Amino acid sequence: MKSDRLFEIIYLLLNNKQTTAAYLAENFEVSQRTIYRDIDTLTLAGIPIYTEKGKGGGIRLLPDFTLNKSLLNEKEQNDILSALQSISKIKAANTMPVIQKLSALFNKKTENWLEIDFSEWGSSDEKVFHSIRTAILEKRIVHFDYYSTYGEKTERSLEPIQLWFKARTWYVKGYCLTKQDVRIFRLTRIRNIRLSIDYFLTRDVFAISEKPRNDKFVKQMIKIVVRIAPEMVYRVFDEFGDAPAERQEDGSYIVTVIWPEDEWVYGTILSYGEYIDILEPEHVKEIVKEKAQKVIKKYS
Repeated sequence: MKSDRLFEIIYLLLNNKQTTAAYLAENFEVSQRTIYRDIDTLTLAGIPIYTEKGKGGGIRLLPDFTLNKSLLNEKEQNDILSALQSISKIKAANTMPVIQKLSALFNKKTENWLEIDFSEWGSSDEKVFHSIRTAILEKRIVHFDYYSTYGEKTERSLEPIQLWFKARTWYVKGYCLTKQDVRIFRLTRIRNIRLSIDYFLTRDVFAISEKPRNDKFVKQMIKIVVRIAPEMVYRVFDEFGDAPAERQEDGSYIVTVIWPEDEWVYGTILSYGEYIDILEPEHVKEIVKEKAQKVIKKYS
């Protein structure tokens, strides 16, 4: 496209300071006459390009020229570069060339201010992430096997809407064609993901979410109050976020959370060992006690 070629010409001139019509014609696979017409177009658009004939001549931009004065202010330039760098950290295709070009256009040095490490996922979960990202952007249905907290394996077909990162874990939200409802899936429990050749239209998920639901996989949210000993206080800050937490005179914390009641909750509580006391509700205390006794029996 002509507009792409014009952009590339400016980019080349910003990086190389000077070039020739012959080089540009060969690079873009057009005639030199076409290149000179492009130069005229850029000049009429206010880009200060000039040509010199003879030995040592060529096509140049005026010294110290950048496009920032005619396109975007300082904040807008920084916002664009920061956003692109954020995208590049999750391995979005073709972002680095764009960052480099815009950095040259804005006459800015890019800073490596952000690093995101997906290494702990392992290769299979990283594949799940990138498959779902592709499906969201291209509006394609995905098929996969899913393992619930109840240990049940089901086959699902999903119209993915969003990827969420919450509590150090990735989730995908979408319209589940299997259950005919909006659902949220934890990426680490997805297996055998396949991108479909079928596409979908965006649904009104807010209207769907308001429908009454009757499903054993919809977890009940309960209030849990625990006392965490001083030895584990660091986990209060790491894991409970903005949940109400009251520091006690002995250095412990009483924390109140609203959590979905399932095996994950019991496992999380057990992971604190002797450094946690369940204050309420009583039935959660009994369930955790029973599970702890089973562990003791297993290893005794």
